[in-house]
Amino acid sequence: MRPGDYLDSLKPLAMRFGLERMERALEAMGHPERVFPSLQVAGTNGKGSTCAMAAEALSRAGHRVGLYTSPHLVRFHERIQVDGVPIPDAALSEAVEEVRRACPWHEAGDESGRLTYFEFATLAALAHFRREGVGVAVLEVGLGGRFDATTAVTPRVTAVSRIGLDHVQLLGDSLAGIAREKAGIFKRGVPAVVAFAQPPEAMAALREEADRRGAPLHLAAPGWDGPVSLAGPHQRGNAALAAAALRQLDAAGVRVGEEAIASGIATARWPGRLEQVSGVLLDGAHNPDGAAALATALPLLHPGRPIEMVFGVLSDKDHRGILRALAPVVRRLHLVGPDSPRARDPATYRDLAAGLGAEVDVHARCKEAIACARARAADGGLACVAGSLYLVGEARRLLGGG
Repeated sequence: MRPGDYLDSLKPLAMRFGLERMERALEAMGHPERVFPSLQVAGTNGKGSTCAMAAEALSRAGHRVGLYTSPHLVRFHERIQVDGVPIPDAALSEAVEEVRRACPWHEAGDESGRLTYFEFATLAALAHFRREGVGVAVLEVGLGGRFDATTAVTPRVTAVSRIGLDHVQLLGDSLAGIAREKAGIFKRGVPAVVAFAQPPEAMAALREEADRRGAPLHLAAPGWDGPVSLAGPHQRGNAALAAAALRQLDAAGVRVGEEAIASGIATARWPGRLEQVSGVLLDGAHNPDGAAALATALPLLHPGRPIEMVFGVLSDKDHRGILRALAPVVRRLHLVGPDSPRARDPATYRDLAAGLGAEVDVHARCKEAIACARARAADGGLACVAGSLYLVGEARRLLGGG
């Protein structure tokens, strides 16, 4: 069985909160996470971009850097990288087998005691990083923070990007409640850095949790004044967060100077976020805050160009809030379902989309939607894909970007 197939076989397992399985597995594996220092990053929007900039800066400072992110756009291997190189097939097989050998109970018991897909992936990443001799790792939280698999690691520094409403079924429907879940990564004595542009109720909750957990709290600057390679004005806030977190890492003994920080921020890449592939703009924008950032960026980056947007969402996302943010800045919405069993049927919200002022059509497949958007954008417009990272990943594959 290929390693990807084995990991896919774990997907049907229900999401189960708690760190007990991770702690048991890490002990059985000889604690690979203790071999290298880590930066752990949580948040609703911008945490992946922050991780990408931090990892690039650390690499330019001379470190061998492990980067663990999620979800992937095209292949699982993107999630686990060392010095920017996705984990090769053979190395992924070794990592998967290492976890299976160390944790025979994972396959011996009933589903309630087995490792989840994300837990297993996290363990495989840590095993690979140890095997590759990384000097520092950057770990992106998958969901929430308090019970996320990455929180079984004790990092050298934690960071929280901007908080918004997302995954409300699991994390709650208040910004304060979501902030408390994200602040679950804070640990006593471990510096915690938070993005400047937080909603007031989220910021208050972060401060309270940092104080309760004994984590020294540091507020990042409002923005970064130097060059930023990632497109969009919102990336200046993410860059400022990355810089503040890296300075705390430097103070904690992981050397990364100002020149490396600036260079990393100026050169980092993060696919699927305001990325152009074959003339089509790709951006995940899978929650209202992300959609608002995209809506702000489009007229700034592409002034005067009418937007033909291929749009699709998963059923657990706030499609109304996302559409309300995007519809005013697009000429036409080309609705399509992402390639996922969790996709929302575009026919069920066509009328909603049309009522927001944009022209609307519905497509059966992403390939057809992109072709239609590109054809209609031939008058000087811009074809764009947004609404779901699953949809962006499919589009990127179709366009030859991965």
